[in-house]
Amino acid sequence: MHELARMRRNWRDERDSAALYDGLADIERNPRLSRVFRKLAESEREHSAYWEARMRVQHLSVPRFRASLRTRMMLGLARQFGVAFVLPSITTRELADHARYSSQQDASAAGLSDEERSHAAVMRRIAAYGREPGEEGAVHQGAAAVGSNLRAAVLGANDGLASNFCLMMGVAGGGVSASTILLTGVAGLVAGACSMALGEWLSVTNSREMAQSQMDGDVKELHESMAWKRAELTLIYEAKGMSEDEARGAAERAIAHDPDAVRNLIHEEQVMASAHLGASPASAAAYSFALFAIGACVPLLPFLFSSSQKAILASVALSLLALLALGLLTSFFNGRSAWFSGLRQIAIGAAAAAVTYGAGRLVGAVLR
Repeated sequence: MHELARMRRNWRDERDSAALYDGLADIERNPRLSRVFRKLAESEREHSAYWEARMRVQHLSVPRFRASLRTRMMLGLARQFGVAFVLPSITTRELADHARYSSQQDASAAGLSDEERSHAAVMRRIAAYGREPGEEGAVHQGAAAVGSNLRAAVLGANDGLASNFCLMMGVAGGGVSASTILLTGVAGLVAGACSMALGEWLSVTNSREMAQSQMDGDVKELHESMAWKRAELTLIYEAKGMSEDEARGAAERAIAHDPDAVRNLIHEEQVMASAHLGASPASAAAYSFALFAIGACVPLLPFLFSSSQKAILASVALSLLALLALGLLTSFFNGRSAWFSGLRQIAIGAAAAAVTYGAGRLVGAVLR
């Protein structure tokens, strides 16, 4: 049963990726980029065909496919804000697929893990070279920057909501007045936002320094991965901005271990990997501070309009609803389905709040 679930999940994820790339190809106005997305979709369909064949050999039924909520949301964001907005999330998804396939012997032997890694490299190059200079290119770069900041923003809002929700429920469990709960929530908002901003600044700074220190390891890995299929490597160069013939020639030179071609590819991969880490440390800190504060405001709101016990119930309901919404957004980064992420977020948040409420109630009883 576990093997069946694994193959069906892999098949569904590949079909989902193909549907996503086909949708991006329809949205993208640059014909060259649209063609690259079509080729990526075809590659993902080949992956799904591999899993479909594996299931049929074992006489297993192939389920009916319907694009996931996450894919539909990603395409909706791409239509609204531009394709560049979702590129960081797609890169994260491809890297997650690469990591998952690396631990599956059949998928790794079939070359699926390496191909998913190359898809992530294509996404990085599209983000950097996707458009010609000019006004439209500036818009593209701005959307990509916002997309990179989205992860830090969502996590910051989630931390603000969860931590202040739990803090306030712990104080509420102690049986204090609504004004005391409100004061505690405000103090938690300010202290938490400052702490989150500092933590995010350190995290991004350390990540960038680590990426730089790993250059030698990346060189070795890239040399070892030159066994990528010519079609995959060609696609990476097409995403960089080359014509199909130029990309094919560059791929041939790289495969032949042309020192210049390999060196250039290594350098660009390192630059794109650093860019994928997100915004600058200062920008990430600012985003985290603002979004933590916004998230922390959610459990506070009912106490601004009521001082009765109903404010506690309203705070719980509003916080759980916000946790669901943030869980849906985190599915862009964790590779899970939207509903799984949303419901998991509610379950964890509710459990944490219940524990702190119980602890507050116990301590309150001891102190009285």
